[in-house]
Amino acid sequence: MYLQDILFSQGFGTRRVCAGLIQQGFVTVGGVTQSDTHAEFDTDGLTFVVQGGAWPFRERAYLMLHKPAGYECSQKPGMYPSIYTLLPGPLRMRGGGAAAGVQAVGRLDQDTTGLLLLSDDGKFIHRMSSPRHHVPKVYEVTTKHPIDEQQVARLLAGVVLDDSPVAVRAAKAVLAGPCHLQMTLTEGKYHQVKRMLAAVGNRVERLHRSRIGSIELNTELPERAWRWLTPDEVAGLQGGGSR
Repeated sequence: MYLQDILFSQGFGTRRVCAGLIQQGFVTVGGVTQSDTHAEFDTDGLTFVVQGGAWPFRERAYLMLHKPAGYECSQKPGMYPSIYTLLPGPLRMRGGGAAAGVQAVGRLDQDTTGLLLLSDDGKFIHRMSSPRHHVPKVYEVTTKHPIDEQQVARLLAGVVLDDSPVAVRAAKAVLAGPCHLQMTLTEGKYHQVKRMLAAVGNRVERLHRSRIGSIELNTELPERAWRWLTPDEVAGLQGGGSR
């Protein structure tokens, strides 16, 4: 693959911009500064350096982000900054065109923290988002009032929300403390966790998503940070199961 096309595919700008980076000596491969835009490289396992920053070639981007509170999951946010500002420029520009860059798999409210998956693979995004695939998502819920067993039973049996006559239920709900509930959902309606708790007479004070499918957010990834998913992690998600 031509070096200019490699940079373009990874989001380093238009083909003209990528050509300029190479011709000005800003790109190195294997420790060698490149000047030929049509130098060819095998992309399998390729890592190149642009303006001092190392970048691994990825045919498709799959990553996880630890979302902090106070960010919107939108390319065009309203009152709060966008989660996409937490990512490096190339990830926001991959592919070019109107739908450039990685996209979040579903959304979290601005005041909700935790795990977000992002990708530029449309089929992957659809599979992770579609309720037909029942991908489990685990939330740590802190409530205003203590939760009792009756409320848990109602969440598991199903509650009716104001926008649909069909009851929605938690796939799993486990008390972890007087005001702490771990709840698993396999669908993603608007403000679903908050509305379900309101339906049983409680209120969400803090909401944190800790797992999607087989991917768990742990303390190794601090708030605001992101990382690439490994091939095994991507395969585990596409398999649809949780561990």
